[in-house]
Amino acid sequence: MEHIIKDNLEKKPLKKENIKDNLEEKSLEKEENYLVSQSSKSEFYLNAQKYWAKIPATVNGMLGGLGYINALDIQGSNYFLRELKIKDASRTCALDCGAGIGRVSKNLLMPLFAKVDLVEQDQAFAEKAHEYCVKDSGAVLGYPNRLGEIYNVGLQNFQPDVNKYNLVWSQWVLGHLTDVDLLLLFVRIRQSLIAGGHFVIKENITSSRQVEKDDEDSSVARPLKMYETFLKQAGFRIVKITQQKNFPKGLYPVYMIASRPQQKTK
Repeated sequence: MEHIIKDNLEKKPLKKENIKDNLEEKSLEKEENYLVSQSSKSEFYLNAQKYWAKIPATVNGMLGGLGYINALDIQGSNYFLRELKIKDASRTCALDCGAGIGRVSKNLLMPLFAKVDLVEQDQAFAEKAHEYCVKDSGAVLGYPNRLGEIYNVGLQNFQPDVNKYNLVWSQWVLGHLTDVDLLLLFVRIRQSLIAGGHFVIKENITSSRQVEKDDEDSSVARPLKMYETFLKQAGFRIVKITQQKNFPKGLYPVYMIASRPQQKTK
Protein backbone atom coordinates (compact mmCIF):
# COMPACT_ATOMS: atom_id res chain seq x y z
CA MET A 1 0.00 0.00 0.00
CA GLU A 2 1.32 3.40 -0.91
CA HIS A 3 2.25 5.67 1.97
CA ILE A 4 0.53 9.04 2.31
CA ILE A 5 2.55 11.99 3.52
CA LYS A 6 1.18 15.40 4.25
CA ASP A 7 1.55 18.40 6.48
CA ASN A 8 -1.57 18.85 8.57
CA LEU A 9 -3.26 20.90 7.97
CA GLU A 10 -12.35 34.10 11.85
CA LYS A 11 -12.46 36.62 10.08
CA LYS A 12 -15.23 38.60 8.36
CA PRO A 13 -17.01 36.38 5.83
CA LEU A 14 -16.70 36.89 2.10
CA LYS A 15 -19.60 37.23 -0.26
CA LYS A 16 -20.86 33.71 -0.99
CA GLU A 17 -21.09 32.48 -4.55
CA ASN A 18 -23.65 29.93 -5.68
CA ILE A 19 -21.14 27.12 -6.09
CA LYS A 20 -22.86 24.17 -4.43
CA ASP A 21 -25.55 24.13 -7.11
CA ASN A 22 -22.92 24.12 -9.86
CA LEU A 23 -21.09 20.92 -8.92
CA GLU A 24 -20.82 18.42 -11.75
CA GLU A 25 -23.15 15.43 -11.82
CA LYS A 26 -20.35 13.12 -10.66
CA SER A 27 -19.47 15.05 -7.53
CA LEU A 28 -17.32 13.34 -4.91
CA GLU A 29 -20.15 13.41 -2.41
CA LYS A 30 -22.75 12.04 -4.84
CA GLU A 31 -20.87 8.82 -5.61
CA GLU A 32 -21.19 6.03 -3.07
CA ASN A 33 -17.71 4.73 -3.87
CA TYR A 34 -16.22 8.18 -3.38
CA LEU A 35 -16.29 7.66 0.35
CA VAL A 36 -17.10 11.07 1.91
CA SER A 37 -20.76 12.05 2.20
CA GLN A 38 -22.34 15.10 3.77
CA SER A 39 -23.77 12.89 6.50
CA SER A 40 -20.32 11.68 7.54
CA LYS A 41 -18.59 15.05 7.19
CA SER A 42 -18.36 15.87 10.91
CA GLU A 43 -16.85 12.48 11.69
CA PHE A 44 -14.42 12.86 8.78
CA TYR A 45 -13.07 16.13 10.19
CA LEU A 46 -13.07 15.01 13.81
CA ASN A 47 -11.08 11.86 13.06
CA ALA A 48 -8.46 13.90 11.23
CA GLN A 49 -8.09 16.25 14.19
CA LYS A 50 -7.63 13.30 16.53
CA TYR A 51 -4.99 11.79 14.27
CA TRP A 52 -2.88 14.96 14.02
CA ALA A 53 -3.20 15.64 17.75
CA LYS A 54 -1.00 12.58 18.29
CA ILE A 55 1.70 13.60 15.80
CA PRO A 56 4.89 15.26 17.14
CA ALA A 57 5.40 18.91 16.18
CA THR A 58 8.58 18.24 14.20
CA VAL A 59 9.58 18.19 10.54
CA ASN A 60 9.68 14.40 10.72
CA GLY A 61 6.18 14.37 12.19
CA MET A 62 4.85 16.65 9.47
CA LEU A 63 6.25 14.34 6.81
CA GLY A 64 4.91 11.10 8.23
CA GLY A 65 8.29 9.87 9.41
CA LEU A 66 9.99 10.77 6.13
CA GLY A 67 11.78 13.89 7.30
CA TYR A 68 14.71 13.07 5.05
CA ILE A 69 12.69 14.13 1.98
CA ASN A 70 12.31 17.69 3.29
CA ALA A 71 15.24 19.05 1.27
CA LEU A 72 14.07 17.32 -1.93
CA ASP A 73 10.57 18.63 -1.42
CA ILE A 74 11.65 22.24 -0.87
CA GLN A 75 14.06 22.06 -3.79
CA GLY A 76 11.34 20.87 -6.16
CA SER A 77 8.91 23.53 -4.92
CA ASN A 78 11.53 26.27 -5.22
CA TYR A 79 12.27 25.33 -8.80
CA PHE A 80 8.54 25.30 -9.61
CA LEU A 81 8.11 28.79 -8.16
CA ARG A 82 11.08 30.10 -10.15
CA GLU A 83 9.46 28.82 -13.33
CA LEU A 84 6.35 30.88 -12.55
CA LYS A 85 8.56 33.98 -12.81
CA ILE A 86 6.85 35.94 -10.06
CA LYS A 87 8.25 39.47 -10.18
CA ASP A 88 10.01 40.92 -7.13
CA ALA A 89 7.36 43.63 -6.85
CA SER A 90 4.73 40.87 -6.55
CA ARG A 91 6.33 39.21 -3.54
CA THR A 92 4.75 41.19 -0.76
CA CYS A 93 2.48 38.62 0.90
CA ALA A 94 1.95 34.85 0.73
CA LEU A 95 -0.33 32.38 2.51
CA ASP A 96 0.58 28.84 3.58
CA CYS A 97 -2.52 26.59 3.86
CA GLY A 98 -2.33 23.64 6.23
CA ALA A 99 1.01 24.93 7.44
CA GLY A 100 1.73 22.46 10.23
CA ILE A 101 4.76 23.80 12.12
CA GLY A 102 5.66 26.14 9.25
CA ARG A 103 8.04 23.84 7.39
CA VAL A 104 7.05 25.19 3.97
CA SER A 105 6.69 28.75 5.22
CA LYS A 106 10.18 28.91 6.68
CA ASN A 107 12.08 27.00 4.02
CA LEU A 108 10.25 28.03 0.85
CA LEU A 109 8.03 31.09 1.24
CA MET A 110 9.78 33.35 3.77
CA PRO A 111 13.01 33.60 1.76
CA LEU A 112 10.92 34.95 -1.14
CA PHE A 113 8.03 36.97 0.34
CA ALA A 114 8.03 39.99 2.66
CA LYS A 115 5.15 38.60 4.77
CA VAL A 116 3.82 35.08 5.10
CA ASP A 117 0.54 34.14 6.83
CA LEU A 118 -0.13 30.60 8.01
CA VAL A 119 -3.34 28.61 8.44
CA GLU A 120 -3.15 25.62 10.79
CA GLN A 121 -6.01 24.06 12.74
CA ASP A 122 -3.94 22.08 15.26
CA GLN A 123 -3.17 24.41 18.17
CA ALA A 124 0.11 22.72 19.13
CA PHE A 125 1.38 22.96 15.56
CA ALA A 126 0.30 26.60 15.27
CA GLU A 127 2.16 27.47 18.48
CA LYS A 128 5.25 25.61 17.32
CA ALA A 129 5.11 27.38 13.94
CA HIS A 130 5.67 30.75 15.59
CA GLU A 131 8.87 29.53 17.23
CA TYR A 132 10.05 27.49 14.25
CA CYS A 133 9.63 30.28 11.69
CA VAL A 134 11.36 33.06 13.63
CA LYS A 135 14.35 31.22 15.12
CA ASP A 136 17.54 30.24 13.30
CA SER A 137 18.25 26.52 13.14
CA GLY A 138 21.65 25.37 11.89
CA ALA A 139 22.23 26.90 8.47
CA VAL A 140 18.52 27.79 8.10
CA LEU A 141 17.68 31.36 9.02
CA GLY A 142 14.58 32.34 10.93
CA TYR A 143 12.42 35.22 9.71
CA PRO A 144 11.06 37.20 12.69
CA ASN A 145 10.10 40.16 10.50
CA ARG A 146 8.42 38.12 7.78
CA LEU A 147 6.01 36.08 9.86
CA GLY A 148 2.51 37.47 9.48
CA GLU A 149 -0.68 36.10 11.00
CA ILE A 150 -1.11 32.51 12.16
CA TYR A 151 -4.76 31.49 11.82
CA ASN A 152 -5.59 28.58 14.12
CA VAL A 153 -8.62 27.31 12.18
CA GLY A 154 -9.50 24.50 9.77
CA LEU A 155 -9.42 25.33 6.08
CA GLN A 156 -13.11 24.44 5.77
CA ASN A 157 -13.85 27.43 8.05
CA PHE A 158 -11.04 29.78 7.01
CA GLN A 159 -12.12 33.15 5.58
CA PRO A 160 -9.13 35.01 4.10
CA ASP A 161 -9.10 38.75 3.45
CA VAL A 162 -10.05 39.80 -0.06
CA ASN A 163 -7.29 41.02 -2.40
CA LYS A 164 -4.42 40.34 0.01
CA TYR A 165 -2.09 37.64 -1.33
CA ASN A 166 0.37 37.43 -4.22
CA LEU A 167 0.65 33.69 -3.67
CA VAL A 168 -1.42 31.09 -1.87
CA TRP A 169 0.41 27.79 -1.34
CA SER A 170 -1.45 24.64 -0.26
CA GLN A 171 0.47 21.42 0.34
CA TRP A 172 -0.56 17.96 1.59
CA VAL A 173 -3.74 19.17 3.25
CA LEU A 174 -6.56 19.26 0.70
CA GLY A 175 -7.23 15.56 1.15
CA HIS A 176 -8.64 16.48 4.55
CA LEU A 177 -11.49 18.46 2.94
CA THR A 178 -14.75 17.14 1.60
CA ASP A 179 -15.59 17.84 -2.01
CA VAL A 180 -17.94 20.76 -1.39
CA ASP A 181 -15.65 22.37 1.21
CA LEU A 182 -12.71 22.03 -1.18
CA LEU A 183 -14.53 23.86 -3.94
CA LEU A 184 -15.77 26.60 -1.62
CA LEU A 185 -12.21 27.05 -0.30
CA PHE A 186 -10.95 27.47 -3.85
CA VAL A 187 -13.50 30.24 -4.42
CA ARG A 188 -12.40 32.05 -1.25
CA ILE A 189 -8.76 31.70 -2.24
CA ARG A 190 -9.48 33.19 -5.65
CA GLN A 191 -11.08 36.17 -3.95
CA SER A 192 -8.07 36.55 -1.66
CA LEU A 193 -5.56 36.93 -4.51
CA ILE A 194 -4.48 40.31 -5.77
CA ALA A 195 -4.32 40.95 -9.52
CA GLY A 196 -1.71 38.68 -11.04
CA GLY A 197 -1.63 36.37 -8.00
CA HIS A 198 -1.03 32.62 -8.10
CA PHE A 199 -2.59 29.68 -6.30
CA VAL A 200 -0.34 26.61 -6.05
CA ILE A 201 -1.46 23.15 -4.97
CA LYS A 202 1.06 20.42 -4.10
CA GLU A 203 -0.72 17.13 -3.43
CA ASN A 204 -0.64 13.36 -3.61
CA ILE A 205 -2.31 12.17 -6.82
CA THR A 206 -3.80 8.73 -7.35
CA SER A 207 -2.53 6.62 -10.22
CA SER A 208 -5.81 4.69 -10.29
CA ARG A 209 -7.82 7.76 -11.40
CA GLN A 210 -10.09 7.04 -8.45
CA VAL A 211 -10.51 8.71 -5.08
CA GLU A 212 -8.71 6.65 -2.42
CA LYS A 213 -9.38 6.94 1.30
CA ASP A 214 -6.92 6.61 4.17
CA ASP A 215 -8.82 5.67 7.32
CA GLU A 216 -5.75 6.14 9.53
CA ASP A 217 -5.57 9.91 9.14
CA SER A 218 -9.08 10.42 7.72
CA SER A 219 -8.15 11.81 4.33
CA VAL A 220 -8.63 11.13 0.64
CA ALA A 221 -6.21 11.18 -2.27
CA ARG A 222 -7.73 12.46 -5.50
CA PRO A 223 -6.93 12.01 -9.19
CA LEU A 224 -5.36 14.92 -11.03
CA LYS A 225 -8.43 15.46 -13.21
CA MET A 226 -10.56 16.18 -10.13
CA TYR A 227 -8.31 19.04 -8.99
CA GLU A 228 -8.26 20.43 -12.52
CA THR A 229 -12.06 20.35 -12.65
CA PHE A 230 -12.55 22.00 -9.26
CA LEU A 231 -10.06 24.76 -10.04
CA LYS A 232 -11.90 25.61 -13.24
CA GLN A 233 -15.28 25.52 -11.49
CA ALA A 234 -13.92 27.93 -8.87
CA GLY A 235 -12.85 30.43 -11.53
CA PHE A 236 -9.18 29.57 -12.03
CA ARG A 237 -7.17 28.87 -15.15
CA ILE A 238 -4.28 26.42 -14.80
CA VAL A 239 -0.93 27.79 -15.97
CA LYS A 240 1.50 24.99 -15.03
CA ILE A 241 1.47 21.37 -13.83
CA THR A 242 4.66 19.54 -12.79
CA GLN A 243 5.35 16.25 -11.03
CA GLN A 244 7.75 16.31 -8.10
CA LYS A 245 10.92 14.39 -8.97
CA ASN A 246 13.23 12.10 -7.00
CA PHE A 247 10.88 11.09 -4.21
CA PRO A 248 11.33 7.53 -2.87
CA LYS A 249 9.50 4.69 -4.56
CA GLY A 250 6.28 3.52 -2.96
CA LEU A 251 4.79 6.97 -2.41
CA TYR A 252 1.89 8.52 -4.21
CA PRO A 253 2.92 10.63 -7.21
CA VAL A 254 3.06 14.27 -6.07
CA TYR A 255 2.03 17.04 -8.44
CA MET A 256 2.30 20.82 -8.28
CA ILE A 257 -0.51 22.75 -9.98
CA ALA A 258 -0.26 26.52 -10.46
CA SER A 259 -3.35 28.51 -11.38
CA ARG A 260 -4.49 32.10 -11.65
CA PRO A 261 -7.95 33.68 -11.55
CA GLN A 262 -9.69 33.70 -14.89
CA GLN A 263 -9.93 37.13 -16.45
CA LYS A 264 -13.47 38.43 -16.52
CA THR A 265 -14.85 39.05 -19.97
CA LYS A 266 -16.64 42.31 -20.59
